[in-house]
Amino acid sequence: MKTKNILFLSNGHGEDTHNCQIIKAFTKICSDTTISAMPIVGAGNNYKNLGIPIIGPTANMPSGGFFYLNPLLLFKDLGQGLISLTWRQLQIVRQFAKNCDLVMATGDIVVAAIAYWTKLPYVVFLSADSSYYEGRINLGLILPKLLNNSRCLKVFVRDALTATDLNRQGIKKAEFVGTPVMDNLISTGKDLQLKPGLFTIGILPGSRLPEAGINLSLLLKLVREIVKVMGENVCQFRVAAVPILMSELEAFVPHSAGITNFENWQYKAGKFTFLTEECGIEVICYEDAFADILQQSNLVIGMAGTAIEQAVGLGKPVITIPGQGPSFTYRFAEAQTRLLGCSVKVIGKQPANSFTLQEAAQKVKETLADKEYLEACIRNGIQRMGRPGGSEKIADYLMQYLTRE
Repeated sequence: MKTKNILFLSNGHGEDTHNCQIIKAFTKICSDTTISAMPIVGAGNNYKNLGIPIIGPTANMPSGGFFYLNPLLLFKDLGQGLISLTWRQLQIVRQFAKNCDLVMATGDIVVAAIAYWTKLPYVVFLSADSSYYEGRINLGLILPKLLNNSRCLKVFVRDALTATDLNRQGIKKAEFVGTPVMDNLISTGKDLQLKPGLFTIGILPGSRLPEAGINLSLLLKLVREIVKVMGENVCQFRVAAVPILMSELEAFVPHSAGITNFENWQYKAGKFTFLTEECGIEVICYEDAFADILQQSNLVIGMAGTAIEQAVGLGKPVITIPGQGPSFTYRFAEAQTRLLGCSVKVIGKQPANSFTLQEAAQKVKETLADKEYLEACIRNGIQRMGRPGGSEKIADYLMQYLTRE
Protein backbone atom coordinates (compact mmCIF):
# COMPACT_ATOMS: atom_id res chain seq x y z
CA MET A 1 0.00 0.00 0.00
CA LYS A 2 1.30 3.46 -0.88
CA THR A 3 2.70 5.55 1.99
CA LYS A 4 0.21 8.14 3.23
CA ASN A 5 1.13 11.80 3.69
CA ILE A 6 -0.40 14.15 6.24
CA LEU A 7 0.20 17.89 6.53
CA PHE A 8 -0.18 19.67 9.89
CA LEU A 9 -1.10 23.37 9.81
CA SER A 10 -1.04 25.73 12.81
CA ASN A 11 -1.01 29.45 13.46
CA GLY A 12 0.56 30.09 16.85
CA HIS A 13 2.96 28.72 19.46
CA GLY A 14 0.14 27.09 21.44
CA GLU A 15 -1.27 25.59 18.27
CA ASP A 16 2.17 24.17 17.41
CA THR A 17 2.21 22.57 20.85
CA HIS A 18 -1.20 20.99 20.34
CA ASN A 19 -0.19 19.59 16.97
CA CYS A 20 3.08 18.19 18.25
CA GLN A 21 1.24 16.26 20.94
CA ILE A 22 -1.08 14.84 18.29
CA ILE A 23 1.94 13.93 16.15
CA LYS A 24 3.60 12.14 19.07
CA ALA A 25 0.47 10.08 19.64
CA PHE A 26 -0.01 9.48 15.91
CA THR A 27 3.50 8.12 15.31
CA LYS A 28 2.96 5.54 18.06
CA ILE A 29 0.04 3.97 16.23
CA CYS A 30 0.82 4.72 12.57
CA SER A 31 4.52 4.62 11.78
CA ASP A 32 4.29 4.34 7.99
CA THR A 33 2.85 7.80 7.34
CA THR A 34 4.94 10.78 6.22
CA ILE A 35 4.31 13.84 8.39
CA SER A 36 5.06 17.44 7.41
CA ALA A 37 4.15 20.78 8.96
CA MET A 38 3.54 24.41 8.05
CA PRO A 39 3.41 26.83 11.00
CA ILE A 40 1.82 30.02 9.67
CA VAL A 41 2.96 32.02 12.72
CA GLY A 42 6.42 31.87 14.26
CA ALA A 43 9.42 29.69 13.54
CA GLY A 44 7.84 26.33 14.39
CA ASN A 45 10.52 25.31 16.89
CA ASN A 46 8.28 22.66 18.43
CA TYR A 47 8.09 20.87 15.08
CA LYS A 48 11.84 21.19 14.59
CA ASN A 49 12.48 19.69 18.02
CA LEU A 50 10.40 16.67 16.97
CA GLY A 51 12.26 16.35 13.69
CA ILE A 52 9.16 17.18 11.64
CA PRO A 53 10.06 18.84 8.32
CA ILE A 54 8.62 22.32 7.76
CA ILE A 55 7.65 22.74 4.14
CA GLY A 56 7.84 26.53 3.74
CA PRO A 57 9.35 29.78 5.01
CA THR A 58 8.74 30.91 8.59
CA ALA A 59 9.52 34.06 10.56
CA ASN A 60 9.06 35.53 14.01
CA MET A 61 7.03 38.69 13.48
CA PRO A 62 6.91 41.59 16.00
CA SER A 63 3.34 40.75 17.04
CA GLY A 64 3.98 37.05 17.50
CA GLY A 65 0.56 36.55 15.94
CA PHE A 66 -1.13 38.74 18.56
CA PHE A 67 -1.74 41.84 16.44
CA TYR A 68 -5.46 41.54 17.21
CA LEU A 69 -4.57 42.70 20.73
CA ASN A 70 -2.85 45.80 19.39
CA PRO A 71 -3.55 46.85 15.78
CA LEU A 72 -0.34 48.91 15.72
CA LEU A 73 1.61 45.65 15.77
CA LEU A 74 -0.02 44.67 12.50
CA PHE A 75 1.75 47.59 10.81
CA LYS A 76 5.06 46.37 12.23
CA ASP A 77 4.34 42.90 10.85
CA LEU A 78 3.48 44.38 7.47
CA GLY A 79 6.70 46.34 7.51
CA GLN A 80 8.65 43.14 8.03
CA GLY A 81 7.08 41.39 5.07
CA LEU A 82 3.99 39.66 6.48
CA ILE A 83 2.07 39.78 3.21
CA SER A 84 4.87 38.36 1.07
CA LEU A 85 5.65 35.70 3.68
CA THR A 86 2.01 34.59 3.90
CA TRP A 87 1.66 34.51 0.12
CA ARG A 88 4.75 32.30 -0.20
CA GLN A 89 3.43 30.01 2.52
CA LEU A 90 0.08 29.67 0.76
CA GLN A 91 1.64 28.88 -2.58
CA ILE A 92 3.91 26.22 -1.07
CA VAL A 93 1.05 24.65 0.91
CA ARG A 94 -1.12 24.48 -2.22
CA GLN A 95 1.69 22.85 -4.23
CA PHE A 96 2.78 20.49 -1.46
CA ALA A 97 -0.78 19.36 -0.78
CA LYS A 98 -0.95 17.74 -4.22
CA ASN A 99 1.05 14.84 -2.76
CA CYS A 100 -0.82 14.64 0.56
CA ASP A 101 -3.82 12.63 1.67
CA LEU A 102 -5.05 14.64 4.66
CA VAL A 103 -4.63 18.01 6.40
CA MET A 104 -4.78 18.51 10.16
CA ALA A 105 -5.40 22.21 10.89
CA THR A 106 -5.11 23.57 14.44
CA GLY A 107 -6.01 27.15 15.27
CA ASP A 108 -8.80 29.38 13.99
CA ILE A 109 -10.48 30.45 10.77
CA VAL A 110 -7.10 31.16 9.15
CA VAL A 111 -5.86 27.56 9.11
CA ALA A 112 -9.36 26.25 8.45
CA ALA A 113 -9.45 28.40 5.30
CA ILE A 114 -5.99 27.25 4.23
CA ALA A 115 -6.99 23.63 4.78
CA TYR A 116 -10.07 24.20 2.61
CA TRP A 117 -7.89 25.86 -0.05
CA THR A 118 -5.75 22.71 -0.43
CA LYS A 119 -8.79 20.85 -1.87
CA LEU A 120 -7.92 17.92 0.42
CA PRO A 121 -9.95 16.26 3.16
CA TYR A 122 -9.18 18.06 6.42
CA VAL A 123 -9.68 17.85 10.16
CA VAL A 124 -9.88 21.01 12.26
CA PHE A 125 -8.99 21.45 15.91
CA LEU A 126 -10.61 24.80 16.67
CA SER A 127 -8.23 25.56 19.53
CA ALA A 128 -8.55 29.36 19.47
CA ASP A 129 -12.32 29.54 20.02
CA SER A 130 -14.35 28.76 23.11
CA SER A 131 -17.91 29.44 24.21
CA TYR A 132 -16.52 30.38 27.62
CA TYR A 133 -15.38 33.71 26.17
CA GLU A 134 -18.80 35.13 25.34
CA GLY A 135 -21.29 32.33 26.05
CA ARG A 136 -21.88 31.71 22.36
CA ILE A 137 -19.27 31.67 19.60
CA ASN A 138 -19.85 34.17 16.83
CA LEU A 139 -18.93 32.05 13.83
CA GLY A 140 -19.41 34.81 11.28
CA LEU A 141 -20.28 34.02 7.67
CA ILE A 142 -17.26 32.07 6.46
CA LEU A 143 -16.28 29.71 9.27
CA PRO A 144 -19.56 27.71 9.29
CA LYS A 145 -19.11 27.04 5.57
CA LEU A 146 -15.55 25.80 6.17
CA LEU A 147 -16.59 23.54 9.03
CA ASN A 148 -19.69 22.18 7.33
CA ASN A 149 -17.92 21.54 4.04
CA SER A 150 -18.02 17.88 2.98
CA ARG A 151 -14.21 17.74 2.94
CA CYS A 152 -14.08 18.79 6.60
CA LEU A 153 -14.22 15.40 8.28
CA LYS A 154 -14.32 16.39 11.94
CA VAL A 155 -14.16 19.49 14.13
CA PHE A 156 -12.45 18.97 17.46
CA VAL A 157 -12.91 21.72 20.04
CA ARG A 158 -11.21 22.74 23.27
CA ASP A 159 -14.03 22.12 25.79
CA ALA A 160 -17.40 20.44 26.18
CA LEU A 161 -19.31 23.73 26.36
CA THR A 162 -18.01 24.72 22.93
CA ALA A 163 -18.95 21.36 21.44
CA THR A 164 -22.52 21.79 22.69
CA ASP A 165 -22.65 25.36 21.40
CA LEU A 166 -21.39 24.46 17.91
CA ASN A 167 -23.76 21.52 17.65
CA ARG A 168 -26.65 23.87 18.43
CA GLN A 169 -25.38 26.21 15.70
CA GLY A 170 -25.47 23.42 13.16
CA ILE A 171 -21.86 22.21 13.31
CA LYS A 172 -22.87 18.62 14.05
CA LYS A 173 -19.36 17.22 13.52
CA ALA A 174 -17.99 19.25 16.47
CA GLU A 175 -16.71 17.09 19.32
CA PHE A 176 -14.67 17.49 22.51
CA VAL A 177 -12.30 14.63 23.29
CA GLY A 178 -9.79 16.44 25.51
CA THR A 179 -7.07 19.05 25.08
CA PRO A 180 -3.83 17.72 23.55
CA VAL A 181 -1.52 19.92 25.64
CA MET A 182 -2.74 18.12 28.77
CA ASP A 183 -0.94 15.02 27.49
CA ASN A 184 2.62 16.35 27.78
CA LEU A 185 2.56 16.86 31.53
CA ILE A 186 4.23 13.63 32.54
CA SER A 187 6.75 14.07 35.34
CA THR A 188 10.36 13.42 34.38
CA GLY A 189 11.44 12.87 37.97
CA LYS A 190 13.62 15.97 37.85
CA ASP A 191 15.12 16.92 41.21
CA LEU A 192 13.79 20.45 41.79
CA GLN A 193 15.79 20.83 45.03
CA LEU A 194 12.57 21.36 46.97
CA LYS A 195 12.54 21.70 50.73
CA PRO A 196 9.76 19.82 52.55
CA GLY A 197 7.16 21.83 54.41
CA LEU A 198 7.33 24.93 52.19
CA PHE A 199 4.80 26.15 49.65
CA THR A 200 6.09 25.73 46.10
CA ILE A 201 5.26 28.54 43.69
CA GLY A 202 5.78 27.95 39.97
CA ILE A 203 6.74 30.88 37.74
CA LEU A 204 5.68 30.99 34.08
CA PRO A 205 7.19 33.99 32.21
CA GLY A 206 6.11 32.96 28.71
CA SER A 207 8.05 31.72 25.70
CA ARG A 208 8.63 34.68 23.34
CA LEU A 209 11.74 36.82 23.59
CA PRO A 210 12.31 39.55 24.52
CA GLU A 211 8.89 39.60 26.23
CA ALA A 212 9.59 36.52 28.37
CA GLY A 213 12.69 38.15 29.83
CA ILE A 214 10.79 41.33 30.64
CA ASN A 215 7.98 39.28 32.20
CA LEU A 216 10.45 37.34 34.32
CA SER A 217 11.99 40.52 35.69
CA LEU A 218 8.49 41.67 36.71
CA LEU A 219 7.62 38.32 38.26
CA LEU A 220 10.84 38.43 40.30
CA LYS A 221 9.65 41.74 41.73
CA LEU A 222 6.43 39.95 42.65
CA VAL A 223 8.49 37.23 44.34
CA ARG A 224 10.04 39.87 46.59
CA GLU A 225 6.59 41.16 47.53
CA ILE A 226 5.37 37.63 48.25
CA VAL A 227 8.26 37.07 50.64
CA LYS A 228 7.46 40.36 52.38
CA VAL A 229 3.86 39.25 52.90
CA MET A 230 4.42 35.55 53.62
CA GLY A 231 7.72 35.77 55.47
CA GLU A 232 11.05 34.08 54.88
CA ASN A 233 11.26 30.28 54.50
CA VAL A 234 7.54 29.93 53.78
CA CYS A 235 7.62 29.69 49.98
CA GLN A 236 10.08 28.34 47.43
CA PHE A 237 10.10 29.47 43.81
CA ARG A 238 10.81 27.56 40.60
CA VAL A 239 10.82 29.02 37.09
CA ALA A 240 9.74 26.92 34.10
CA ALA A 241 11.73 28.63 31.35
CA VAL A 242 12.04 27.81 27.66
CA PRO A 243 15.60 26.99 26.55
CA ILE A 244 16.04 30.21 24.58
CA LEU A 245 15.26 32.26 27.70
CA MET A 246 17.74 30.27 29.78
CA SER A 247 20.44 30.88 27.20
CA GLU A 248 19.78 34.61 27.30
CA LEU A 249 19.67 35.07 31.08
CA GLU A 250 23.43 35.35 31.45
CA ALA A 251 23.35 38.22 28.97
CA PHE A 252 20.23 39.86 30.39
CA VAL A 253 21.03 40.11 34.07
CA PRO A 254 24.27 42.15 34.09
CA HIS A 255 22.53 44.93 32.15
CA SER A 256 20.25 45.93 35.01
CA ALA A 257 19.90 49.45 33.62
CA GLY A 258 18.24 48.17 30.46
CA ILE A 259 14.61 47.40 29.72
CA THR A 260 15.01 43.94 31.21
CA ASN A 261 15.55 45.10 34.75
CA PHE A 262 16.68 42.43 37.21
CA GLU A 263 17.69 45.06 39.75
CA ASN A 264 19.75 43.72 42.64
CA TRP A 265 19.21 40.10 41.65
CA GLN A 266 22.29 37.98 41.12
CA TYR A 267 22.16 35.16 38.60
CA LYS A 268 24.48 32.21 38.16
CA ALA A 269 24.03 28.73 36.73
CA GLY A 270 20.22 28.81 36.66
CA LYS A 271 19.76 30.39 40.06
CA PHE A 272 18.62 33.89 41.02
CA THR A 273 19.50 35.17 44.49
CA PHE A 274 18.41 38.36 46.21
CA LEU A 275 20.12 39.25 49.47
CA THR A 276 19.18 41.95 51.94
CA GLU A 277 19.92 42.51 55.61
CA GLU A 278 16.51 41.07 56.42
CA CYS A 279 16.40 37.98 54.23
CA GLY A 280 17.71 36.01 51.30
CA ILE A 281 15.54 34.84 48.41
CA GLU A 282 16.38 32.05 45.98
CA VAL A 283 14.65 31.40 42.66
CA ILE A 284 15.81 28.41 40.62
CA CYS A 285 15.20 28.16 36.87
CA TYR A 286 14.83 25.00 34.77
CA GLU A 287 14.44 24.56 31.02
CA ASP A 288 13.67 20.85 31.17
CA ALA A 289 11.27 20.46 34.08
CA PHE A 290 8.03 22.15 33.00
CA ALA A 291 5.73 19.28 33.96
CA ASP A 292 7.60 18.62 37.21
CA ILE A 293 7.31 22.25 38.27
CA LEU A 294 3.61 22.46 37.46
CA GLN A 295 2.79 19.20 39.22
CA GLN A 296 4.68 20.09 42.38
CA SER A 297 3.50 23.70 42.63
CA ASN A 298 0.88 24.74 45.15
CA LEU A 299 0.24 27.90 43.17
CA VAL A 300 1.46 29.47 39.93
CA ILE A 301 2.30 33.08 39.12
CA GLY A 302 2.60 33.69 35.42
CA MET A 303 2.34 35.75 32.26
CA ALA A 304 1.82 33.06 29.63
CA GLY A 305 -0.84 31.53 27.43
CA THR A 306 -0.81 27.77 26.90
CA ALA A 307 1.36 27.14 29.97
CA ILE A 308 -1.24 28.75 32.23
CA GLU A 309 -3.97 26.70 30.59
CA GLN A 310 -1.97 23.59 31.45
CA ALA A 311 -1.52 24.73 35.04
CA VAL A 312 -5.28 25.24 35.34
CA GLY A 313 -5.88 21.80 33.84
CA LEU A 314 -3.78 20.33 36.64
CA GLY A 315 -5.96 22.05 39.21
CA LYS A 316 -3.52 24.78 40.17
CA PRO A 317 -4.59 28.28 41.22
CA VAL A 318 -2.97 30.97 39.07
CA ILE A 319 -2.24 34.62 39.79
CA THR A 320 -1.46 36.76 36.75
CA ILE A 321 -0.38 40.38 36.32
CA PRO A 322 -0.65 42.37 33.07
CA GLY A 323 2.54 43.22 31.21
CA GLN A 324 3.59 45.49 28.37
CA GLY A 325 2.95 42.81 25.74
CA PRO A 326 2.74 42.33 22.88
CA SER A 327 1.10 39.07 23.93
CA PHE A 328 0.46 39.14 27.68
CA THR A 329 -1.48 42.36 28.19
CA TYR A 330 -4.52 43.04 30.37
CA ARG A 331 -6.78 42.38 27.40
CA PHE A 332 -5.24 38.94 26.94
CA ALA A 333 -5.24 38.20 30.68
CA GLU A 334 -8.89 39.23 31.08
CA ALA A 335 -9.93 36.98 28.19
CA GLN A 336 -7.92 34.19 29.78
CA THR A 337 -9.94 34.47 32.98
CA ARG A 338 -13.16 34.02 30.98
CA LEU A 339 -11.68 31.00 29.22
CA LEU A 340 -10.27 29.33 32.34
CA GLY A 341 -12.75 30.38 34.99
CA CYS A 342 -12.21 30.71 38.72
CA SER A 343 -8.72 29.19 38.69
CA VAL A 344 -7.14 32.38 37.32
CA LYS A 345 -7.06 35.74 39.08
CA VAL A 346 -5.72 38.73 37.15
CA ILE A 347 -4.54 41.59 39.34
CA GLY A 348 -4.70 45.09 37.88
CA LYS A 349 -5.85 46.45 34.53
CA GLN A 350 -2.66 48.23 33.49
CA PRO A 351 0.93 47.01 33.17
CA ALA A 352 1.83 46.00 36.72
CA ASN A 353 3.30 48.64 39.04
CA SER A 354 4.40 48.46 42.69
CA PHE A 355 0.82 48.68 43.96
CA THR A 356 -0.28 45.90 41.63
CA LEU A 357 2.56 43.69 42.85
CA GLN A 358 1.64 44.29 46.49
CA GLU A 359 -1.99 43.41 45.78
CA ALA A 360 -0.94 40.29 43.88
CA ALA A 361 1.30 39.18 46.75
CA GLN A 362 -1.58 39.55 49.18
CA LYS A 363 -3.79 37.52 46.83
CA VAL A 364 -1.16 34.75 46.81
CA LYS A 365 -1.26 34.62 50.62
CA GLU A 366 -5.07 34.54 50.70
CA THR A 367 -5.26 31.88 48.02
CA LEU A 368 -2.84 29.48 49.69
CA ALA A 369 -4.91 29.68 52.88
CA ASP A 370 -8.28 29.07 51.19
CA LYS A 371 -8.77 25.29 51.14
CA GLU A 372 -12.29 25.49 49.72
CA TYR A 373 -11.08 27.57 46.78
CA LEU A 374 -8.13 25.24 46.15
CA GLU A 375 -10.52 22.30 45.90
CA ALA A 376 -12.71 24.30 43.48
CA CYS A 377 -9.66 24.85 41.27
CA ILE A 378 -9.21 21.09 40.91
CA ARG A 379 -12.81 20.64 39.76
CA ASN A 380 -12.62 23.67 37.49
CA GLY A 381 -9.45 22.41 35.83
CA ILE A 382 -11.12 19.20 34.70
CA GLN A 383 -14.17 21.09 33.45
CA ARG A 384 -12.22 23.67 31.45
CA MET A 385 -9.35 21.56 30.05
CA GLY A 386 -10.64 17.99 30.21
CA ARG A 387 -8.80 14.87 31.26
CA PRO A 388 -5.64 13.59 29.52
CA GLY A 389 -5.97 11.52 26.36
CA GLY A 390 -7.19 14.05 23.81
CA SER A 391 -4.15 13.77 21.54
CA GLU A 392 -4.49 9.99 21.39
CA LYS A 393 -8.16 10.24 20.41
CA ILE A 394 -7.48 12.79 17.68
CA ALA A 395 -4.53 10.75 16.42
CA ASP A 396 -6.69 7.63 16.34
CA TYR A 397 -9.28 9.47 14.24
CA LEU A 398 -6.59 10.52 11.76
CA MET A 399 -5.23 7.00 11.59
CA GLN A 400 -8.68 5.48 11.04
CA TYR A 401 -9.26 7.79 8.07
CA LEU A 402 -5.86 7.18 6.49
CA THR A 403 -6.13 3.38 6.80
CA ARG A 404 -9.78 3.06 5.78
CA GLU A 405 -8.87 1.59 2.39
